[in-house]
Amino acid sequence: MIYTEKVKPGLKDIGKDNKIKNRAILEILENVASYHSDAVKFGANDTKETKVTWVLLDWKLEVINRPKYGQLLTVNTWGRAMNRFYTYRDYEIYDEDNNLCAIATSKWTLIDIEQGKLTRITEEIANKYKPEEKNVFIDEKLDKLDIPTKYTKSMDYEVIRKDIDINKHMHNLYYLDLAYEVLPEEVYEKRPFNNVRITYKKEIKLGDKIICKYTNKDNKHKIIIESKDGTILHSIIEIY
Repeated sequence: MIYTEKVKPGLKDIGKDNKIKNRAILEILENVASYHSDAVKFGANDTKETKVTWVLLDWKLEVINRPKYGQLLTVNTWGRAMNRFYTYRDYEIYDEDNNLCAIATSKWTLIDIEQGKLTRITEEIANKYKPEEKNVFIDEKLDKLDIPTKYTKSMDYEVIRKDIDINKHMHNLYYLDLAYEVLPEEVYEKRPFNNVRITYKKEIKLGDKIICKYTNKDNKHKIIIESKDGTILHSIIEIY
């Protein structure tokens, strides 16, 4: 089942040349995915009955033709490759002239909200979403991101209340915010970057003290977010 929404980006969504920012694109995609879940009664308003919630494991975004402020966009999303413990969800964004603006894929798992543990994606749940075979990237699955061993810049951060989402974790979009903050100024000024990859390894909670580390490797900007003491890897981010 391909689910479709019309979206018009606002002022907070734009950056250079009035073009939409990567964070805003991911926010749009996240929201449309949520609306799809709402439509099949597995959304945020249904958790009291279902006792489960979707948790994001991975993002991959490629911007092909970056939209500008005021354009009415068509966003398509669908589930695919559902198995017992995770599923992929793909996306397409088109402008008013039906030009393809961006493609993305994401990986999700299902969490039992009472036990706080992974739970199976049953055949009944999969059937609600009516998975498609279509995928937007050549590679159907997301490969693992390597972890650099040397870094050229770092930044400390302590998680505050505004960072926390309904799952009582730091919301997934704030990981990208932190990645942009640790970029050297000369790198930051080169934005927007048309490729974004985020892997989530371990949730970040209120009051956690974390460190963001930056390096450039193979012409890609790589950031890791880990606990201040270095014992917990929270996320690996790649921008180029």
